Amino acid sequence: MKEVFKETKKLLSKGQKAVLATVVKTKGSTPQKPGAKLLVREDGSGVGTLGGGCVEGDIWYAAQELLKSFGPSQFREYQLNEDLAAEEGLVCGGSMYFMIDPIYEPTEVLGFAKEIDDAYSGKSSVALATLISNPGENLLPLGSGIQTGRKLFIREDGSTTGSLGTDAINNDAINRSKQLMIHGANEYVVTENGTEYFIEGYTSPPKLILVGGGHVSKAISSLAEKLGFHVYVTDDRSEFANSERFPEAKQTIAMHPEEALRQINITKNSFIVVATRGHRYDSDALGAAAKTSASYVGLLGSKRKIILIYEDLFKMGLPKERIMELRAPIGLEINARTPDEIAISIVAEILMFKLGGSGENMKLDKKLVEKIFTKQVKTIS
Repeated sequence: MKEVFKETKKLLSKGQKAVLATVVKTKGSTPQKPGAKLLVREDGSGVGTLGGGCVEGDIWYAAQELLKSFGPSQFREYQLNEDLAAEEGLVCGGSMYFMIDPIYEPTEVLGFAKEIDDAYSGKSSVALATLISNPGENLLPLGSGIQTGRKLFIREDGSTTGSLGTDAINNDAINRSKQLMIHGANEYVVTENGTEYFIEGYTSPPKLILVGGGHVSKAISSLAEKLGFHVYVTDDRSEFANSERFPEAKQTIAMHPEEALRQINITKNSFIVVATRGHRYDSDALGAAAKTSASYVGLLGSKRKIILIYEDLFKMGLPKERIMELRAPIGLEINARTPDEIAISIVAEILMFKLGGSGENMKLDKKLVEKIFTKQVKTIS
């Protein structure tokens, strides 16, 4: 999405028109998830993707028609039925919902695009809410009402630009934005009175701070960098915290944990993994990490060691509520043994936390397999 907003800012600064299409909701199995975007320029070219295939082609065509007709924002639903999936070579069976937003007067949207681009670059987080429908305002059918596409832009300091229509809906979006801004998440909202809107948070790339430069941290670092994390490594031993050992890291800091963490701008969108070489170092490092604003702080070690370190944390005066938030022992239970296996376990848990997953397996339910089997037996006979 970063590239989409960079190009949006570039086009609008030149006074050019464009259409921004966004996946705002999905059901079932789909080739893209909410937040995916496609920017269509006046010349018909584009940046981004909605998942490819004829669905994207249809959205692309609709965008070009809007640019010709100066039509209003549209909300569209596509059901990826078996016939459509077969035509596209997809194995999908869900539904996708799109907001197609034409940008004819670039002034206000240019401001949004600039601030979103700034958020990606490390400045204050922001959120953008887009109205889908509001039955309280007697809108015309979805896609034809002039209110569809109305925007509310929300900044980290609480200031806003625009409106979704009423103070109640605006306040609802502002309250939800506080959590969504942390990790750059999004949400499709249906309020009690039936109003529907889509809200997206934008922030800088997540930071992963590895306290301890051992084998597990080395394995985590290369994995996390590929997943878009900005990796920072700290260790009081320079031979374990250097750019040769961690070439993908944004920064390596050869200092004690308490000093090293003060050198990094830690926000709620930061993740700290403590994996030092001993109990005393782990205790000091976890205590220092827990005092930061990082939303995720984890410690590698056995349950016995964790109990002893938690006792240290209580003696340090750390609040029980903060200790309860710590992830220790860190990682998902996959019976990992080697540094690479342990790294996968830890990174999987971090992604689960960041993306809001459950950690449960996605294996088909036994009853569904039985149903498939029964269907096939009847077909054969």
